Parts: sequence; structure tokens; C-alpha cells
Amino acid sequence: MIIGITGGTGCGKTTALRAIAELGGTVIDCDEVYHRLLETDTALLDAIEARFPGTVLEGVLQRKLLGELVFSNEEALLDLNAITHSAVKAEVLRLLTPQPKLAAIDAIALFEGGLAQLCDTTVAITAPEESRIARLMAREGIAKEYATARIAAQKSNTCFSALCDHTLHNDETEEDFRAKCLGFFTSLVIIEENTAKENDHDN
Repeated sequence: MIIGITGGTGCGKTTALRAIAELGGTVIDCDEVYHRLLETDTALLDAIEARFPGTVLEGVLQRKLLGELVFSNEEALLDLNAITHSAVKAEVLRLLTPQPKLAAIDAIALFEGGLAQLCDTTVAITAPEESRIARLMAREGIAKEYATARIAAQKSNTCFSALCDHTLHNDETEEDFRAKCLGFFTSLVIIEENTAKENDHDN
């Protein structure tokens, strides 16, 4: 079973992913995949350089320069996303071969990047804005204004919930949310196993 996990920053996706790992699942963090590819995938760097000349020097992506080029140019950002989403999806497919019994794909662009198509079900992790701001400030040592702006720049809880099959709302302690996640993911796996047995019986 492949579960797609998405949601805004500071919602508790890491806790949800740890729960899947505790259940023996494989966890794929697409942010980590992307940053690793930027250091190892010459085809990806060549594609970025071809579209944005001068942004790759001696095999190293000039992130600040690329950021300046796409920051206020929607068409350029769409082009960059098309290049990077394709590379990330190909790497995720490679990591899922052979397919494990249980896996989670963690991506803020789960739907935009075409990764939701690889999932059996999708789960939005949501949390109250005040809690998210507090977590971001504590985790990254940033000011409240910056944390608030980071959250405001992303899709809302409502938007993530509307896209996904399920929603896990994190309005409790980390330990309580971990327990909620363990129970929820365990029930998903049991449902899938029972469905598979019924299908085998019908066949």
C-alpha cells in the first residue's frame, strides 16, 4: 500500500511519517529526493541549465540566481517545476521498485508533481495556524512574522483536505498525534489487506 502524505509546513507530517516507519513502512521524503538529485543527477542539472542558462556552473546549481529568475516570473517557475517534478517522480518510482508492502510518499506538491497518481490513498496533515507558527519558530529559530509569512505563502488546510482522501488534524500533543497516526495507518493497512483477500476469494 502506498500512502501519499501532504500538508503545509509545521502541521506534523514528520510525526505521521515516523508512525509509518514504526509500522515497518518505507518513507520517501520528496524534498530530500529533490536536493539529492540536484547534487547527483547530471541530466536534471543539464535540463535546468538548458532552460535557465548560467544557473549551473561547473556542475553546481546556483540556487540564489535560479531563485531570482523564477521568483517573480510565473511562466519560468512553471517551467522549472515541470523539470524538477519529472525528475523527482522518476526517482520515486525507482525507489518503489520492487514495491514495498507499505510505503509513504511525503510531498508538499503531491498532486502538482503527479505523485498522487502513484498512491493507493492520500492523507492531508493539518493543524491550527497558531500551533504551526509556534512549531516553525521553535524548529527553525525564526521570528513570528517570518513564520506567519511562510505559512501564508502555502495552500490552506482546507485546500489540502479537499485534495486528499483523508485528513488527520493535529491539534494535540506530539505523542497523542503519533498515537492517532499509528491507529489510523494500521486501520488503512487492515482495510487494504481485507479487500485484497476478498478480491482473491471472488477470483
